[in-house]
Amino acid sequence: MEARHSLSEAQFIRRTLIVIALVALAMFLWMLRDVLLMIFGAVVVAALFRSLASQFQRLHVPQGLALALSVLSIFAIVGGALALFGSQIIAQTETLSQTLPKAWESLQARITASGLPLDADQLKPTGAGSNLAAQAGSFVMSLGGGLADALLIIVGGIFIAASPRFYTAGAVKLVPDSKRDLTREAMADSGKALRLWLKAQLVAMVLIGLLTGLGLWILGVPSALALGLIAGLLEFVPFVGPILAAIPAVLIALAIDPQLALWTLLLYVLIQNIEGYAVQPIIQSWAVEVPGAVLLFALLACGAMFGPLGIIFAAPLTVVVYVLIKRLYVREALDTATPIPGEDQPETKPAR
Repeated sequence: MEARHSLSEAQFIRRTLIVIALVALAMFLWMLRDVLLMIFGAVVVAALFRSLASQFQRLHVPQGLALALSVLSIFAIVGGALALFGSQIIAQTETLSQTLPKAWESLQARITASGLPLDADQLKPTGAGSNLAAQAGSFVMSLGGGLADALLIIVGGIFIAASPRFYTAGAVKLVPDSKRDLTREAMADSGKALRLWLKAQLVAMVLIGLLTGLGLWILGVPSALALGLIAGLLEFVPFVGPILAAIPAVLIALAIDPQLALWTLLLYVLIQNIEGYAVQPIIQSWAVEVPGAVLLFALLACGAMFGPLGIIFAAPLTVVVYVLIKRLYVREALDTATPIPGEDQPETKPAR
């Protein structure tokens, strides 16, 4: 009897310690959530480098040289674009930073002069209830202050891309031996889905940036090149990105002429419709599609947990988590047949 009592006490103490250890681990991971998100960002960058390197490997280029060429190619493209348009972008960005406050004041003046039952002072940013424009400005400032984090993510991505098997093997060793093959397959599925999503997103970003810059230039909106670049970059963030991209363009156009502001707003609406009804169906035919509701609420959750950096990486993180849940939980744990995003899509494999 005493032996049973001692055994039950030992089991209780052991289980209590396990619960305490799990809670402590969860708190530790929560404190490091920003670092973990940056690690995931490095994985996204590595996937981008590896996707481009696979194109060089098709030409029978060795793996290491192919990766080096992919990194150099991306930096060359960015450097070439800066060399060709850098001075114009910098000048237009400075003009944009000077024009936006004046455009905001012009909007307040128009509201006051219109006699609408709306106090223009209520539109000014306040501490507790900042408006959408203030949030957009805060978001852009946060991005500008994250250059060091961006550099760290890029360097980390290069290291991961250089030895993907090493890091994959290390992650697989964290699970029991009986589940390692399944884990390896699930990671391969999520990696493929991520690469396909990145491919589609880069195409959409380039098209949206070009269409926006060209459309604003035709309308005569100042700083069309800088605004087109902003629209292309913010296209990486679903739902919120296009709205944030449209705000400065509409404000600048409104400071010039209300009719121009209306045409500018219609231009952004038209471009988004072109993307939704023409570009996305073509892209999704060879890429990965995630349900819109899942992506929307994931964006809100990542923004609440991680801030601006979480908003940036919410979509690729959702793609990875969505695939892992369907592969490991729905298909394996529940033994329910379900399609895996990107599973039926062909992926270019390097020649050996």
